[in-house]
Amino acid sequence: MEDPRHFRCAACHRTNRIPASKLDRRPRCGHCGMPLETAGNPIHLNDAELETLLRTSPVPVLVDFYADWCGPCRTLAPVLEQLGRELAGRLTVVKVDTDRDGLLASRLGVQSIPAVHLFAKDRSVASQVGTQPLSFWRRFVAPHVDRGLAA
Repeated sequence: MEDPRHFRCAACHRTNRIPASKLDRRPRCGHCGMPLETAGNPIHLNDAELETLLRTSPVPVLVDFYADWCGPCRTLAPVLEQLGRELAGRLTVVKVDTDRDGLLASRLGVQSIPAVHLFAKDRSVASQVGTQPLSFWRRFVAPHVDRGLAA
């Protein structure tokens, strides 16, 4: 399979590997048959769901620890949404509301939000607190995603 992209099924939570050349065919989950969301939009998860994803994800996972009341978090949200769309299937962008699910954030030592952690193979490989422009986030993930993204 050339140039595969990986997408998590919203229904059964299984990861599906889809060739980039077939993304325009409205792919469905190979396990449950539900349509796959392939646009790269952020996924809202709780602590348990996130831990499962981190253990099983074949692609890096960028986690935005945020709260709805946080102004800088609202500023950062569209930037990370754009990054997720640009890297759909090569990076998974996740949002975790620290007011509802703060266990993993606490274990990682998150004390300020927005706090962003990049996970590769179930471990945090980079972190950043606060807002930054899209160009920063492209460079931030580039060493762990396909080459040539830092432009």
